[in-house]
Amino acid sequence: MSTKSVRLDEDVYERIKSEKRPDETFSEAIDRLTGGASLLDLVGILSDEEATELRAVIDGTDEDAVDEIDEVVERFEDSSDS
Repeated sequence: MSTKSVRLDEDVYERIKSEKRPDETFSEAIDRLTGGASLLDLVGILSDEEATELRAVIDGTDEDAVDEIDEVVERFEDSSDS
């Protein structure tokens, strides 16, 4: 892979350095920081308890949505029968 040299102002360099992870090169850090968000960036932000609670809320939301869809279908079928 080829490389390029770039000139950075000191404050920009320090900001990148402060965001750089210990196992990253500067190039990897810049790529991560400028490449947009990744779902992998979310790994570890919730405790196991918080993750379980969030999953329950999501699952409950899915059930509520299915119930609402069933109601709409029933109303549509009832109105079509008339």
